[in-house]
Amino acid sequence: MTDDTAATLSERAERTPGDSIPGQARVVSAVAAGGSPPPLGGLRAYGLAVLSGLLYFLAFPGVDVWPLSFVALAPLMLALRHQPTRRATGLGWAAGFTMTMAGFYWLLGMLKTFSGFSTPVCLVFMALLCGYQGGRIALLGFLYGRATQRGWRAGPVFALAFVASELLYPLLFPWYFGATVHQVPALTQVAELGNPILVGLVLVAANLSVVELIAARLDRRPANRRMVAALLAVPAVAAVYGLVRIHQVDARVAEAPKAQVGVVQANMSLMGKRHDPGEGLRRHLELTRSLVAQGPLDLVAWSETSVVSPAQEDMANFEYPARFTRLLGVPTIFGAVLYRDVPDERQYVLFNTALLADKSGQIRGRYDKTYLLAFGEYLPFGDTFPVLYDWSPNTGKFTPGTALGALPLGDHKVNVHICYEDVLPAFVNKMMRADPANLLVNITNDAWFGDSTEPWIHLALSKFRAIEQRRFLARATNSGVSAIIDPVGRVVRHTETQQKEAIRGEIAWLDSRTPYNLWGDAPWWLATALVLVMSFVKQDRLRAARRYSGSRLN
Repeated sequence: MTDDTAATLSERAERTPGDSIPGQARVVSAVAAGGSPPPLGGLRAYGLAVLSGLLYFLAFPGVDVWPLSFVALAPLMLALRHQPTRRATGLGWAAGFTMTMAGFYWLLGMLKTFSGFSTPVCLVFMALLCGYQGGRIALLGFLYGRATQRGWRAGPVFALAFVASELLYPLLFPWYFGATVHQVPALTQVAELGNPILVGLVLVAANLSVVELIAARLDRRPANRRMVAALLAVPAVAAVYGLVRIHQVDARVAEAPKAQVGVVQANMSLMGKRHDPGEGLRRHLELTRSLVAQGPLDLVAWSETSVVSPAQEDMANFEYPARFTRLLGVPTIFGAVLYRDVPDERQYVLFNTALLADKSGQIRGRYDKTYLLAFGEYLPFGDTFPVLYDWSPNTGKFTPGTALGALPLGDHKVNVHICYEDVLPAFVNKMMRADPANLLVNITNDAWFGDSTEPWIHLALSKFRAIEQRRFLARATNSGVSAIIDPVGRVVRHTETQQKEAIRGEIAWLDSRTPYNLWGDAPWWLATALVLVMSFVKQDRLRAARRYSGSRLN
């Protein structure tokens, strides 16, 4: 590049409005001095971002081409190099939007089922929802652009921005990049140290090594072999750690007291549950009897709202034994709908509840779902302004639970969570810290999503709760996938989707605590605070402040 060309580009950068001026000026200066090349142009950069979204989708549960997770983020990383904040944000959003539109295709069917609107209208709503969900990776791009423009090194910044985006961004349907390797137990065991975010960071390291090799070629410089070796060592060390921990956990399971657990999948259609609740109850009773006939059971789990007919909460302890629980002859966790009268425009509120009946049929424990689905189970601000329910009569009037206690089962305790609560690491960890339990149970109804990849995605995400807490996890779903998962995250038994089926398996009662149970997300909050500082404070300014502080002390 000639001096005249560099000067022309510098003048153009200085005339560019917005906060991208410093970043553009640095890149131009670097090029003029023979340093790094300028950022990729819009078409090529966005093409790479879309490619990342597609690779992310292909690696994600449902398609499960998991080896792609080692390179899926590399195109986005290359596209982000030297980009100003605005474009970096847009590139992140393009990758996130592409991934969610492809990977969450089942949202279209769910929206049609729930709203009753036409396909074109639901497609617009789906695009809006995926546009919002894609904001998670847009946040990554924003933080990356801000911090790198302020002089911080790209690799560490990307890793920290990745952590912040997975921790901070609120999602209607949560997911984690680490779930792409849910089928590889050797790589998922680090979740006991830091949930799926740590698993994702292991994969980020592999992606960064690929980027270093490609970037060196593009920049016409030697690759930093030590950096590449160190980055590739991260998944290698994680795999060795995983193999060691798998052996240790299996040994602990072998020595622990055992129990037999059954899971019932009645496979009632979404509307069929409501229109014929008697048939749903008949199927659950029939399948439970078939499990009991195979041998003694210590616990049976039914799905979310498996008993869909509402009962007044004050009468539940009398009504359910009279109706069916005394006929079961085995401790059973079942999903119910309880209601409470309220003196306002709502008239009543509902609770999405899990109840535990003992062998005699008496109700011994109750858990009310805490994380409700907005606009489906409740209206935001509906408790404060009940008149909103008059404007949206199809929205449920559910109220979140407040108690996080485990349910008693003889000498043991069971931690129960409902629906997508089992994909929330911090929430389940909070429950287990509040009242430690020996077994995890999730009850779910994924019939909203039909015979799609969503039930398999849900199963894949839930596996990490078993690893984080080192407990067996029994999942009872209405239409699949029901499963029994061991403390290593392996599926011991599972059903197929859209089938009436019951399974049983052996579990172990475990009680040890994991590092993640002890410190939770504290490391990720520190990493997030660090990248936020880097996004607003220039590196040279921080160094100057340190030098000044050191001189004052001397």
